[in-house]
Amino acid sequence: MAQQGYLINRAGLLLFAATLLTGCGGGAETKTNPVTTGNAAATAYSGPAAATADVQSFRLNLWVNINDPLQRCGACHGAGGQSPTFARMDNINLAYAEANSIVDLASPSRSRMVSKVGGGHNCWLASDSACADQLTTWISNWAGNSNGSANVVQLSAPPLYAPGDSRSFPPDPSLFETHVYTPLLAVHCDGCHSESAANAQSPFFAGSDVDSAYAAARPKMDLDSPGNSRFVVRLREEFHNCWSGNCQNDAAAMQAAIEAFAGQVPVTQIDPALLASMALRLPEGIVASSGNRHETNVIALYQFKSGTGNTAYDTSGVAPDMHLSLSGNVDWVGGWGINIASGRAQATTSASRKLHNLITATGEYSVEAWVAPANVSQEGPARIVSYSGGTTLRNFTLGQTQYNYDYLNRSVNSDANGDPALSTADADEDLQATLQHVVVTYDPVNGRSIYVNGQYTDDLDPVAGGSLLDWDDSFALVLGNEVSGDRQWQGVIRLVAIHNRALTPAQIQQNYDAGVGEKFFMLFNVTGMVNVPESYIVFEVSQFDNYSYLFNQPFFISLNPDVTLPDIAVAGMRIGINGREASVGQAWKHLDTTITDTFYTPGAGQSLSGLGTIIALEKGPDDDEFFLTFERLGNNSNVIIEPVPLPPATPQDLAEQSDIGLRTFEEIDASMAAITDVTREQTDVSGVYATIRQQLPSVENIEGFLSAHQMAISQLAIEYCNALVDGNGQTSRTDYFPGFAFSETAGSAFDSTIKRDRVISPLLEQAMGSGLTTQPDPVTVTAELDSLIQTLSACALPPTPTCDTITRTADIVKAACAAMLGSGVMLVQ
Repeated sequence: MAQQGYLINRAGLLLFAATLLTGCGGGAETKTNPVTTGNAAATAYSGPAAATADVQSFRLNLWVNINDPLQRCGACHGAGGQSPTFARMDNINLAYAEANSIVDLASPSRSRMVSKVGGGHNCWLASDSACADQLTTWISNWAGNSNGSANVVQLSAPPLYAPGDSRSFPPDPSLFETHVYTPLLAVHCDGCHSESAANAQSPFFAGSDVDSAYAAARPKMDLDSPGNSRFVVRLREEFHNCWSGNCQNDAAAMQAAIEAFAGQVPVTQIDPALLASMALRLPEGIVASSGNRHETNVIALYQFKSGTGNTAYDTSGVAPDMHLSLSGNVDWVGGWGINIASGRAQATTSASRKLHNLITATGEYSVEAWVAPANVSQEGPARIVSYSGGTTLRNFTLGQTQYNYDYLNRSVNSDANGDPALSTADADEDLQATLQHVVVTYDPVNGRSIYVNGQYTDDLDPVAGGSLLDWDDSFALVLGNEVSGDRQWQGVIRLVAIHNRALTPAQIQQNYDAGVGEKFFMLFNVTGMVNVPESYIVFEVSQFDNYSYLFNQPFFISLNPDVTLPDIAVAGMRIGINGREASVGQAWKHLDTTITDTFYTPGAGQSLSGLGTIIALEKGPDDDEFFLTFERLGNNSNVIIEPVPLPPATPQDLAEQSDIGLRTFEEIDASMAAITDVTREQTDVSGVYATIRQQLPSVENIEGFLSAHQMAISQLAIEYCNALVDGNGQTSRTDYFPGFAFSETAGSAFDSTIKRDRVISPLLEQAMGSGLTTQPDPVTVTAELDSLIQTLSACALPPTPTCDTITRTADIVKAACAAMLGSGVMLVQ
């Protein structure tokens, strides 16, 4: 029977973790670009009118964008030109008929038109992949208006071959250091590809640390075919940094070095006892990215697919293109993304003007981003996405302050800087140093809203919504910094989309569910082991970062629509890479289930697991070869005996640890509350604690104590003592300090040892206790506090002219309280 494909709804596949797919219906909702700007000739078209609505959709979404005779398809594919004549100007209906022969409306990215341009045919941008992305967008727009089913994934049979023998990189870098690093990379490439280089450029495979250099160099070397190594190709075909003046000789030297390295690496021969599937490489999977996203009103889109160069392309298809120039320390991340360490990605002011024009026209907008902040200590706020003119002028900004997302928007109800800002609540800590989907929306009725990972944060806009007529069209869009370069944000950005409509909560959840990055469905053929035609175990696979892959949510499917399934046992499934089972990341080795007609849905399959795992990258996404192994599959079995774990190493004799340590931030706050009998929820206290919490000690190690810690402790101690003495505690100050005369002036309230002791004794009793094995000397502590009180009450410290007052009396009690509360008596444990 001939092989057949199936349309699998992208959103439906994501539900495999919880339930089975129920069919292939649905797809993305209709998408129409808010603007399509073609060339002047297209605008002046005077041929026959579109015969159908679909022809008109073709004209508005694809034809008007590709028929430019100067830089796109019109010069060759017009009337009387090269076939197919899909860019002809004389008859839109004939152009439509020609275009239908080279597009795939069910899967726009697989269109012949897209593959030709993506392969380098007449691309109008500096990146073939960016041209292919724009074409895919335009065809998707046409497809969405035609049948509403553009964003679906078609599963089809991949190439069929058995897993082969392979060389794997040894964990020790010695061979690499001897043959490749020391004689070539460290000598000829350290001027750029080293962290210490004046013009440092990632990856740092020529850096001073050999282990780090080895990790960076591995994706650039092919041990099975050294001549295909990226190091060799760059020299031989791209003439990159040839050191001798003869690039062919240098390429040969590099190839010989890698061959010498590979020659000492043994071939990993696949174990014939393994019960193994057919093999696949990542590019042989079915592209599954960006399915079912809501992009009806996207006016700028950055997916960071090109992976090289200094330009991040706007692939929204909405003219003018608003491409971003990368500057500073900005690196590409595998699987689509950029990592910003100390730089930015910025558009020109002229290209950025489309944001002003298209957003002010609707009066509302959304900024959507997939980001992974490098840490939770950035302030400023650090700029993630900003459309601005400097540190005090902006139209909008999405930024970070520690654990908070900040959203500034300029309207008639704000100042020119977009203040007051809308920020997520401190206590919620919505921002985390992990991959997150964040969306900010604005409309004149509801004002600003913030959503994180599909959920509204419940933070209310402090100002009412209003008009955007005050927006400035001379600003520029910038990612990762301010246009002035002094509000650096650090982290990874995987996607940015700007919509000229406020997304609804359902649309935001839809885009969160769709995920981000380059994903593939990898179909591992198991037909020969289960005796069911065209049978596959399918994984959603993506390059997680520069060092690993993410395998996720496996399911079983047969591409034969008439299949009748027997019960098929599946147990002990493992992932193999380059001729052997991966040493770590085997999330499904305990899997034990049965594939059966009861749970199998034709065209959708049966979920095997909702788990995912990380597998280490070895040769790179183009060359790593994957396969599956099983302990039991159908009637086949292979008994796997897990290796005996190595005995634990002899414990090291660590340096002696101190018997004393520090209270950490939560313990400090709780201790001060207990000592003063002021609740931690008291407004002033909780406000100070939220502000200085990250400045308090986070570990108990006393050797990590810093002066900044003491400053924060002092601030918090003063606020607790203010609350106690000002009567905001749970115990009144007269009950806490019995017999002390708060109504007397400072000169008389402390004029005897007995009176001073009425302040000191309660503090010692509450803070120090008694009868402890190790504690400060009460006599010494009393003497210190007594000296402080006498000094302050004698007006030895300013302000001396008016110090003998009742107010001064309360302030002195606060000072004594804060001195005790902020001391080592409380902190050390």
